[in-house]
Amino acid sequence: MPHTVAILGSGNIGTDLMIKIMRTSKRLAMGVMVGVDSDSDGLARARRLGVAVTDQGIDGLVAMPEWPDIKVVFDATSAYAHRRHSEICLAAGKQVIDLTPAAIGPHTVPPVNIDANLDQPNVNMVTCGGQATIPMVYAVKRVSRALPYAEIVASVASRSAGPGTRANIDEFTETTARAIETVGGAVRGKAIIILNPAEPPMIMRDTVFTLSQGAEPEDIERSVAAMAAEVRSYVPGYRVKQTVQFEHIGDNNPLRIPGYGEFSGLKSAIFLEVEGAAHYLPAYAGNLDIMTSAALATAERWAERKLG
Repeated sequence: MPHTVAILGSGNIGTDLMIKIMRTSKRLAMGVMVGVDSDSDGLARARRLGVAVTDQGIDGLVAMPEWPDIKVVFDATSAYAHRRHSEICLAAGKQVIDLTPAAIGPHTVPPVNIDANLDQPNVNMVTCGGQATIPMVYAVKRVSRALPYAEIVASVASRSAGPGTRANIDEFTETTARAIETVGGAVRGKAIIILNPAEPPMIMRDTVFTLSQGAEPEDIERSVAAMAAEVRSYVPGYRVKQTVQFEHIGDNNPLRIPGYGEFSGLKSAIFLEVEGAAHYLPAYAGNLDIMTSAALATAERWAERKLG
């Protein structure tokens, strides 16, 4: 029997996740869509699809007859709200998958560390920029002796950044930077997000800069290509846009990294593009699609372990 799930948050991310689960999942079944706005499109769509709904937030969910059967709760609300949501769900023995930047549980990026975190009751999906770029940071790290620094720049269409994303910009940069270090393996990490108002809206594009030691360019190119294939297994629109670019930094002209010191070695620049699957959101909203896809991949792997 599939595991029944609830989604907290009836905005873009929550609605896209609901549709992904209903269309593609064999191990998960939609139980309840939870919101706070009775007029939201997400709740309206859930009703039309025959999914139980509440517009009373998590308190409404807990009061519903479906609550005891819920096994997994996805939280697509806000970092602030997630703290209370997590306490309630964990006390009730639910598995929590956090799509906010709250990071109460360990940062989880499916192709990097999903199996290491499956026994954790609350896992955090970092951010859209983190899901797109941390696999590439790790791809460089796993073939290098050291990775002193990694920096990512995530550019997304302004139209795809809803109120939740805009309210969490600070948390986005802080959470992503931490995960570049704890998951990607860089000694120092930095994250930048750009909301691009271009019309027509642009597809999500990400740039990853790394400063590494002990790896040849050919090693990094092979590792990046292999990692891109892993991410594409659950995000088909994920691609490396061009050949990885390299620059050798010599001992005679080292870079100075704040908080680290002098660096000499290999600088890599990796250019990515993420096109969404357009299940609910437009194709240019790859930033939202990669979050819901990563959350679904994590829940599927958890369910696979539980179901055997």
